[in-house]
Amino acid sequence: MNTGCPNQECKIYLQNVFQKKDGHYFRADDSRFVQRYKCKICGKKYSSSTHKFEYRQKKRRFNQRIKEDYAGGKSMNRLSLNLGLHPKTIQRKIEYLAKKARYSERERQKILKEEKAIQVQFDDLITSVHTKLKPVSVSVVIAPKERLILGAVVSEIPAFGKIAEISRRKYGRRKNKHTKNLDLLLENLRPVIAPNAEFKTDEHKRYPELIQKHYPKSTHLKFKGERAAVAGFGELKSKRFDPLFAINQILAMFRANINRLFRRSWNTTKKENHLQDHIDIFINYFNEVLRNQSRKVRKRNKVKLIH
Repeated sequence: MNTGCPNQECKIYLQNVFQKKDGHYFRADDSRFVQRYKCKICGKKYSSSTHKFEYRQKKRRFNQRIKEDYAGGKSMNRLSLNLGLHPKTIQRKIEYLAKKARYSERERQKILKEEKAIQVQFDDLITSVHTKLKPVSVSVVIAPKERLILGAVVSEIPAFGKIAEISRRKYGRRKNKHTKNLDLLLENLRPVIAPNAEFKTDEHKRYPELIQKHYPKSTHLKFKGERAAVAGFGELKSKRFDPLFAINQILAMFRANINRLFRRSWNTTKKENHLQDHIDIFINYFNEVLRNQSRKVRKRNKVKLIH
C-alpha cells in the first residue's frame, strides 16, 4: 500500500496526496508489476514498495518458507542447506522477519484495545546463552480465553543451584534483569489487559508486587508449581487438573517449535537478541496461524459429533 512521498523535506511527507502515477516496472524476483509514483510537489519518484519492509530485498519468494520452517523447529544451518541460500542471507532474512513480526503484533494490539483481555496467565521459561552457566529467563504473557500470546521478553539472570559457584568463578557475577524486564513488559501490555483482569501464576515471589503495581484492581490467583508429566514434556504437568494448563501448554510449544529451546539439542543461542528475534517470529506465527488452525480442528470435530 502506498504511503506517500518518502522525501522528508517535502511538505506532504508520507501523505497520499498530490501524487501521480509514473509508469510501472516488472520485479523479476517475485514476478510482479510494481506501480511507480511521482510527487507533484518535490518531484520525488518512488513506488508502491518503497515503504514496505521488503524494500530492495532479494529472494522474496523464500520469506514465507523461512518463517514457517524457523517457527517449526528447523535451524538456520538446515534452512541454508535445504533452500540453497548462504547462511548470511538466512541471518538477514531472520532479522527482517523479526522486525516485521514485532510490527505485526503491535498492530494486533491496537485491535485488542477494543476488547481487553480479562483473563491473563504468565510464567517464565529458563534457558541459556552459549553455556548452561549463563542462564536467561523468557517471561511469557498470554490470554488463555483467546489462546493468544500477548508478549514475551528475554532477561539475563544469575546462575542458581549447583552451577552457581562455577558460573561466578568463570564468568563473574551476572545481573538479574528479570524483574526489570517483566515490569516493562506488563507496563507495555496495559492497553490490552483489563484493569480488573484475573491473573493466574505460580508462587514466584516477584509476581504479586508487579501485578499490584500495574493492575491494582485485578485479582491474582497463585498456584503451587508441579513436576512435569513425563521426562521431555518440559512444561506440561502430571496432575489431573492443571489451573495453569494454558500457559504451560504454550511454553511446551515454545520448547517443541523453537529449536534453540529443545531440551536436548546441538543448537545453542549465542546472543540474547537472536533468541528474542526467534521468539518474536514464533509468537507472530502462533497468533496468525497455529491458534487459528487449532480452532478449525475443534470446530470440525464438533461438526462430526453432531452428524
